[in-house]
Amino acid sequence: MKNISVVGAGLMGHGIATVFSLGGYQVTLHDVSPDALNRAQKLISEVFRTLAEAGVIDPQGSDSLKDHIAFTTSLATVAARADLIVEAVTEDVDIKRNVFSELDTLAPRTAVWASNTSSLNIFDLLPKRRLARSLIAHWYTPPYIVDLVDVVPSPETEPQIVAAVTGLLKGLGKAPIVLSKFISGYIANRLQAALNLEVFFLLDHGYATPEQIDQAVKSGLALRLPLLGALKKADYTGLELIQQLLANKTYEPPQDLDRSQVLDEHIKMGRTGVMAGKGFFDYRGRSAEALFRERDLKLIALKKFLVQLGDLE
Repeated sequence: MKNISVVGAGLMGHGIATVFSLGGYQVTLHDVSPDALNRAQKLISEVFRTLAEAGVIDPQGSDSLKDHIAFTTSLATVAARADLIVEAVTEDVDIKRNVFSELDTLAPRTAVWASNTSSLNIFDLLPKRRLARSLIAHWYTPPYIVDLVDVVPSPETEPQIVAAVTGLLKGLGKAPIVLSKFISGYIANRLQAALNLEVFFLLDHGYATPEQIDQAVKSGLALRLPLLGALKKADYTGLELIQQLLANKTYEPPQDLDRSQVLDEHIKMGRTGVMAGKGFFDYRGRSAEALFRERDLKLIALKKFLVQLGDLE
């Protein structure tokens, strides 16, 4: 697989395209919106500048790596010579089904399809004749720093396709986890979803502020997780205590609701996150590019430290 096509130039799509270009692959990045493509080009340039500053790539070679990415609004151009098609469009069933249907008329039969869906069973949406060469390859943001990729085959996916995509990801320095079957959210996102239920319960019922919740996560929970994970942390706590806590039923999970009042209010006010300049926190006019850059430099520094400690391979 030499020619990579990424369909969808949003926050995930542009990052995935960046990873493949860093690996020396020729990448075509597609979006129906010229504005989205222009924004993606700016974000990719900023990513390369950040990686060069952090010593991850050679500054002298960053321009040639950027040249590995072509941008287009033509799906036919994306599909024409693709060995691997990465679908990274929005999590909307109808949009994904339409994209898959159009790609089916344009892509060569030999192409491998990999969906970045975080929650949808796309095997119900894919053309049947494509299932043998299709799978899920779900990345995490920012994909040029975070190594985890969930790989999920359908029952019809050929084993050699799973092996080929897994090998490709490992060659890019990623850490793929191959699940035996589909479950919405995979592992990390399911754990994160459970955490989010508790976060919005605490917010909606006035138990804590955003500042307090993030402080508790960063100063307590997150400090240990990079070193121990979840189950090794249980080993250090002692499994008997974990067993007793379960038996005591001291924790009652919040009801799985489909909305949060606090979240709805923020969105109604246009406080939708970093891209809008405000979310739960006010970023005081700083650009999204500057905020992503600051985040990335800190993540790279943390990742290097964890590698030195031997807690990341």
